[in-house]
Amino acid sequence: MNDPTPEPKVLADPRERIVDALFALLSDKSWADIGLYEIALRAGVSLSELRILFPSKGAILSGFVRKIDLEVLKVDATDLAGEPVRERIFDVLMRRFEALAPYRDALRKVRDGLVTDPLGAAAMNQVAVSSMQWMLAAASVPESGPFGTARAQALVLLTARVFRTFLNDPDEDLARTMKALDEELRKAERWAERADDLGRLAAPFRSALDRVLGRSTRPKPDDDVASAA
Repeated sequence: MNDPTPEPKVLADPRERIVDALFALLSDKSWADIGLYEIALRAGVSLSELRILFPSKGAILSGFVRKIDLEVLKVDATDLAGEPVRERIFDVLMRRFEALAPYRDALRKVRDGLVTDPLGAAAMNQVAVSSMQWMLAAASVPESGPFGTARAQALVLLTARVFRTFLNDPDEDLARTMKALDEELRKAERWAERADDLGRLAAPFRSALDRVLGRSTRPKPDDDVASAA
C-alpha cells in the first residue's frame, strides 16, 4: 500500500514572515543597516509584494507592535473588572512586557536606531499612542476622544520610562520591570489626584470669570442630548 501523499505545508502569512524577517536580521545588524531588499529576501517575498504589504521599514515595525497588541488582547481580563484602575492597567502592561521579552535584543537595536532618526521616532510615537489606546480598552479605561488620546500619550511616556528597566532586567520573572511599572503608575495616580484637587479649587474662579465675561455656564441643548446618549 502506497504511503498517503503528504499535504503541502501551509505557508505563514507573508506579513508575519516579513515581521519575523526584520527581527531575525536585527540579531546580526543594526536598525540603520537593514535594507528593504534584505528583508524581502529573508521573508521569501518579492520587493513588489513587500511594497504592497508594508510601505516602509517603519511600517514593518508597526506590524510588530500590532502583533504584540494581539497577544495581549487575546487574554480574557474579565476577572479584573472589579479591580482599581491602576491594578487593571498594571496587569495589561505587564502582559505586554512579557510578550515583548523574547525580542529584547532586537528592541535595543530598534531603540538605538530611532534615537538618531527623529522622523521615524515621531511616526512610531503615533503607532505607540494607538497601541496604548488598545491597552486602555483592555483595562476597561475610556480610550476615545481627546481625553482618551491624552491618557494614551501619557501611557506611552510612562511605559518608555519603564522600558529602560525592562531592556536590562536580568530576572526571568521581570521582577525589576514590575517594580518600576508599579512605581510609575503610583506616581501617575498621585499626579492625577493633584490635578483633580486643582480642578476643584479652580472651579469657583472659573465660574466667577464666566460671570464677568458674560459667558453662560449652562449646557447647550446639544450637550444635553450628547450627555443623554
